[in-house]
Amino acid sequence: MSSVSIRLYKDSDYEVARELFARGIKEHTNIAFRHTLGLPHIWLLLFLSCLIPFIVTGSLIVSYLAVTLALIIVWSLARYMYTSYVQHCLQDDLLDIKKYYLQRDGYCFWVAESWGAVVGIVAATPSHRPGGERHVELKRMSVAKSHRGRGVAKALCRTVIDFAQGKGCNAVVLETSWAQTDAQRLYETIGFRLRKSTYAPMSPAKFLDFWILFYQYNILTA
Repeated sequence: MSSVSIRLYKDSDYEVARELFARGIKEHTNIAFRHTLGLPHIWLLLFLSCLIPFIVTGSLIVSYLAVTLALIIVWSLARYMYTSYVQHCLQDDLLDIKKYYLQRDGYCFWVAESWGAVVGIVAATPSHRPGGERHVELKRMSVAKSHRGRGVAKALCRTVIDFAQGKGCNAVVLETSWAQTDAQRLYETIGFRLRKSTYAPMSPAKFLDFWILFYQYNILTA
């Protein structure tokens, strides 16, 4: 961590910041897919995908192709959960990072830099959840694989907590997907506590058993 510094975002960080975010989110597709393969209704789907074509055609090759197609569909749905979210973010707040985060009160965006290269990002916004008038939301955190396990993510989290404290807020909140287990462990180590969980607001979420977890870190006030 000694070679890493946290600073405010600048325009020259634009492409790498967006790429870091997109890559960090999409890499969880395979974890979500493997989890989905353990669900009873997915096993039933795959069994029927094998059985019905065999009954109709009597061909093992057709049955194999049908199961393969079913697996491809399930994997594509798991990937869609992440790619659609990334696409939305890239076209929303990450389309003009400077305008969205650095030119509005209560918003901010930082990068972690190591030897001149951006290796991590994080953002803060006012929370728009009910009862969150004095809460800051931690968003868009991602760290390059080459710098994970070095305290970069923890430093980025602390930056947002300090920002919230400086604004006189009493909590930092965030949301993450159930598949991001490393992030969950980090948040809990820092002091975030799980408040609730719910299915992601996308049509395949229940079919894939895809949950969003909501965490909160309470800031102690004197």
